[in-house]
Amino acid sequence: MKVNKEIKILLDEAYFKFNQKNFIANDPICIPHLFSKKEDIEIAGFLASTLAWGNRKSIINNCAKLMKWMDMQPHDFILHHRKKDLKVFEKFVHRTFNSDDCLYFIKSLRNIYQKHDGLENLFCSHPTNIKDAIENFRTLFFELPHLSRTEKHVSSPNKNSSSKRLCMYLRWMVRKDAYGVDFGIWKNIQTKDLYLPLDVHTGNVSRYLGLLNRKQNDWKAVEEITSILRQYDPKDPIKYDFSLFGLGVEGLLIQ
Repeated sequence: MKVNKEIKILLDEAYFKFNQKNFIANDPICIPHLFSKKEDIEIAGFLASTLAWGNRKSIINNCAKLMKWMDMQPHDFILHHRKKDLKVFEKFVHRTFNSDDCLYFIKSLRNIYQKHDGLENLFCSHPTNIKDAIENFRTLFFELPHLSRTEKHVSSPNKNSSSKRLCMYLRWMVRKDAYGVDFGIWKNIQTKDLYLPLDVHTGNVSRYLGLLNRKQNDWKAVEEITSILRQYDPKDPIKYDFSLFGLGVEGLLIQ
């Protein structure tokens, strides 16, 4: 597909419109923005992206609750919490993510920081192949005994999931620009290798613009739309997540 100049202008203008500091307050990315320490940002970001489905106000409120229960020091809490500190998490629920899932996530994150040198190290195992990086992360995340139900909260592109929340999390951690929404604290993955966080909004707008043919929002569709966006900006294709998501949420193209 050739680059359509009119679509590129539309996407670029929307990127500058939506990639602004005021985007942060009403988006789950506001949770990691509460912190300045690298490990706090990446842990808060991982938990926020995991819960990022449904009503955004509910997402933000429930994520803020988790941070409060971690004494606003998620890295320190993950490493040093005691059994009694976990009691409060037994009442946590966000949609289908329940207390059993939450407690396993805490246990697994501790294992990751104690045994695997942190989240960044796991995702950067395959820095030029994000699909393999996600699968490596997922394998090690679930290396401890766990309920099978919890696995649905960390999606698998090998099972053709769009892995929207993990792609979004990687965007947060890897992308860096002058506008300060994304963090850019992970340096071993290049921005050009990221994949679009594909959801209802980005998918619908992509199809409306003729950028995506596949009807399902699955990993094959992620690969298709990302390959097209790389033609529109080879160095930073996923900046257009702001464009496609913003245009979709505001209904500026599709009524």
